[in-house]
Amino acid sequence: MRKKILELLRASGNVPLSGEEISHQLEVSRTAIWKHIQTLKNEGYEIDSVPKKGYILKEAPNRLFPQEILSHLQTKWLGRSICYEDSVASTNNVAKLLANQGCENGLLVVAEEQSGGKGRLSRGWVSPHAKGIWFSVVLKPPFLPQEASKCTLLAAVAVVKAINKLAGVEAAIKWPNDILLMGRKLVGILTEMNAEFGHINYVVIGTGINTNTTVDDFPDEVKPLAVCVAEAAKEPFTRVQLLCDILQNMEDLYEQAVSEGFAPVLAEWRKYSCTLGQEVKVIAPDMTYFGQAVDIDDEGLLMVRKEDGTMEKVVAGDVSIRPAAAKNGAYA
Repeated sequence: MRKKILELLRASGNVPLSGEEISHQLEVSRTAIWKHIQTLKNEGYEIDSVPKKGYILKEAPNRLFPQEILSHLQTKWLGRSICYEDSVASTNNVAKLLANQGCENGLLVVAEEQSGGKGRLSRGWVSPHAKGIWFSVVLKPPFLPQEASKCTLLAAVAVVKAINKLAGVEAAIKWPNDILLMGRKLVGILTEMNAEFGHINYVVIGTGINTNTTVDDFPDEVKPLAVCVAEAAKEPFTRVQLLCDILQNMEDLYEQAVSEGFAPVLAEWRKYSCTLGQEVKVIAPDMTYFGQAVDIDDEGLLMVRKEDGTMEKVVAGDVSIRPAAAKNGAYA
């Protein structure tokens, strides 16, 4: 009901819309409308009551409420079902729980804050309240399990395209799933899969985007390494619109991958990569070596030409990639 009331108020613009007209259109009592308006105000919506004329929506709160997302969303199915939480330990954990309960394909789990956000290689992810976009999506793809890792590359492309277009910045992808801006970490992506032999039950793609964080939000060891969209944005943006643009890109890329395979996605990934062509340090469990990142193969593995001229294929789950110059841990 509140979503419909907001739609009517937005459509009315700066012209007051009476409670009587709203109740008539929604076929509920004026008292019910008044109660919903009060609830919206309590949620942070600025709604003016003009005597004898009606209501005007002046401003929406800086929250990722489902009604706000759905009012901007242009996707056909991705993100149409939303689980919103003010604070959770991890949106991925919530998404996996709902996936195990049989949620629909394309479910979006979004939170204003994570107390236990997770990154790749068991690293944490700082997720302060209303200062980023912390979300996960549940996908039930027809791909083989060995292709699931490519969903991480797909998500990275969807995110970087949306950020660059909306905020007017030049973020880039560090293989396989980090997005950097001005050489610092802006976005982390973590993909988790539930599968049986030859069949994916579901894939959960969790994404953390620093949109309005400050240095004070991060522990000392992270402060030199992190950046937020607002710090470099050349165009105004909102968290809601950025999330909706990402979901649109993700749906488009996913449908393309289903119909054509991942080759177009990998081609897009290469365009936004800041890893390819660079000298890198590969830190694996059993060895550490230097080389040049040459390309990614059809499976999304990083191809590194080692100093002795031999080619090594790097699996994302096993290693950490750093610029070759970072020999003293300047970047992690």
